[in-house]
Amino acid sequence: MTDDRALGPVDTSHLLLPIHRELVRLLRALEPEQWLLPTTAGSWRVRDVAAHLLDGQLRRLSFQRDRLSRQDAPADQEYASVLRFINGLNARWVDASQHLSGRVLTDLLETAGVQAATFLAALPPHEPAFWPVAWAGEARSENWMDVGRDYTEYWHHQQQIRDAVGAPGLVEARWLAPVVALGVRAVAPALAGVARPDGTSLRLVVSGDAGGRWRFVRESGAWRLEDDGSTAHAQATLRIDAPAVARLWYSGRGPRAASDDVAREGDRELCDAVLAARAVMV
Repeated sequence: MTDDRALGPVDTSHLLLPIHRELVRLLRALEPEQWLLPTTAGSWRVRDVAAHLLDGQLRRLSFQRDRLSRQDAPADQEYASVLRFINGLNARWVDASQHLSGRVLTDLLETAGVQAATFLAALPPHEPAFWPVAWAGEARSENWMDVGRDYTEYWHHQQQIRDAVGAPGLVEARWLAPVVALGVRAVAPALAGVARPDGTSLRLVVSGDAGGRWRFVRESGAWRLEDDGSTAHAQATLRIDAPAVARLWYSGRGPRAASDDVAREGDRELCDAVLAARAVMV
């Protein structure tokens, strides 16, 4: 389990159906040419991102709910092995989905999404998760974290579609606050490669209704995440607004893509490691 449980769980189970309905409503309104628009998800177009979301729902229902066995799954759970496996699944599905129309994709998404959201919302939050959240550095996770990971996937891929078609983003605190609160758990793994003496600390201040304050402290050669209620001196402080940090963490872009509103104080390498954290499998 994560060492950051003192922060408390982030409950997203009540948001799964509402954010799913937002996606279906968006897709139903698209014109045929909008399905072919490019997105920030590499070479994927709008239709490919939608197909990927459908794939995630069907995998969740098949593997976890229905206990489908995958003989080709990696024997080990090393990050690189799991990433190769997932990337292969993603590519094969998106390729096969080229034979599906936007309407068919949406119809399938609407049905599978309700089933997946209902299934995930009913999981006991503190029981062991079916899949660990590797980007948070977890070899084992609790259900609330895995459900939260699913929510953030839905949020950031829907953002990619919204950006591509010029639709308003889901940046209200209701949607964005849990995205930030979960994404911050990717920062300690990103800091792991930045060696500093024990006792070194970094303060992260995310502004706005969806933000918060956190501190990362170096202890016994590792970085620990905690809520920042301290007035103690920190060797570095990073200030950034919630939409900007969410786009960085969930798009996988590095520090150069940061908003002009980013303010760094003190140790710049520590600040840049926060901006380079990735709350996705990349």
